[in-house]
Amino acid sequence: MEQRPEIPARNMLHVWIDRFIAYLKVEKGLSRATVEAYSADLARYQASMMAEGCLAFSEEDTLVVLKHLVSLRKEGVAARSRSRHLVSIRGLYRFLVREGQLKCDPTQTIDFPKTGLRLPDVLSVDEVNRLLQAPDTSTPVGLRNAAMLELMYAAGLRVSELVGVKVFEVNTEAGFVRVTGKGAAERIVPIGEPARQKVLLYRDTVRPRLLKGKESPYLFLARSPKPMTRQGFWKLFQQYAALAQIQKDVSPHSLRHSFASHLLEGGADLRSVQVMLGHVDISTTQIYTHIAREQLKRIHETYHPRG
Repeated sequence: MEQRPEIPARNMLHVWIDRFIAYLKVEKGLSRATVEAYSADLARYQASMMAEGCLAFSEEDTLVVLKHLVSLRKEGVAARSRSRHLVSIRGLYRFLVREGQLKCDPTQTIDFPKTGLRLPDVLSVDEVNRLLQAPDTSTPVGLRNAAMLELMYAAGLRVSELVGVKVFEVNTEAGFVRVTGKGAAERIVPIGEPARQKVLLYRDTVRPRLLKGKESPYLFLARSPKPMTRQGFWKLFQQYAALAQIQKDVSPHSLRHSFASHLLEGGADLRSVQVMLGHVDISTTQIYTHIAREQLKRIHETYHPRG
């Protein structure tokens, strides 16, 4: 096996960070924005290490990482951003372990900063039902919009994923959708019977009329044979939220939040929800667990003799 040339100690931090970033781009296929966020976080961490006189990564870096997180807090960096920094740093150390440079990850005992994160735009099941029933399905456009809303909630899609769905990616017989998410990562998500029926009806009756004899690979079309845009869907969503008399400050992403929260409230395990959402790191999915905890607390207070 060909050995890599020895790297001077003064260059070790920079070189291994570069190799990790290349790994994120090439092997993990993360989006440009995500890779840039990792790069910025790790450049800041590298500066902290050099200020501490550290010239190479080590299994003993736990205190260095903790000190870096404390300095970020003193600088006024929000808890959520500090959590993202820790995700970046932990990813780097796990990469170093994977590459055989370290025996263990020094960040594994470090807890994520308490973000106090809440998702105020999560809809109740009743609110979701009112929203899904808002489109007038007696019209072609209304049926298209109803199918989009149903599919978005059924599969927990991002807006970009919804408008980018192609006809062949929805299997209406088996009842699932193939989704291309961030970093071109693919996942398969079940869609359930209501969404399956709405999509099938739209695809077979309305979509041919919107095509006007032309061709398009995209499932959801605007009035011309062009695909629906994110901006166009956002406007439709706001109209239907008003029709459904939803008082919360919601956006299309609220349906994705609601999808995850309702699954967890119903007893789904975190790992399954992570897969369906397309999250690479389960820590991203954990922001939804407070919803389930609050639901359990309400149940306990309501039904327990000493709740």
